This record gives sequence, structure tokens and C-alpha cells, in this order.
Amino acid sequence: MAATTVPMSIRLDPIARQKLKEIAARQKRTAHALATEAITALIEQKEREHAFNQSCIASYNQYKETGLHVTHDELVPWLDSLFTDNELPPPACHA
Repeated sequence: MAATTVPMSIRLDPIARQKLKEIAARQKRTAHALATEAITALIEQKEREHAFNQSCIASYNQYKETGLHVTHDELVPWLDSLFTDNELPPPACHA
């Protein structure tokens, strides 16, 4: 089945509209195509941000339930060792 699109109008201040037209002209694209691309990118970014926030909340809730954690002092040496010849194993969680 073919994808469908639905028209939507947006209001831009004159300066933003002019800049969008200039960028579109430089890239030999339409202002509409650039706006569509920007909106799609924003939606994807906001969805990733929401998923990350949900993951953080879930991690914090798990910590509250179990008390398992890794301290900053335990984590830093492991992080510093990543992508080196002497990579350390990740620190173990503890209560």
C-alpha cells in the first residue's frame, strides 16, 4: 500500500521563512521538502528522547526496588579503559 500524506499549514515568522527559502535554493530543493525533513527529524529526536527518559525512569525504579548500583569511583576506571589495550571488565552492581 502506498504511503499517504496529509496537508498541514504552518506559520513562520518572515525571517525564518526567508532563511528557509534561501537554504532551499542553495540546496536546489523546495522549502516544503526541507520543512518536511526537519519535522520528521524532530519527531524522531523527540521519540528517542522519550524512550531514553522512559529507560532512565525504569532504571531508577529498579534501583529503588533492589538497591543495586555502581558508584562513580567504580565506573570511571572501567569507562577510561574502554577502547584501550587494557580494557577492564565492567564493575559489578552491588547493594
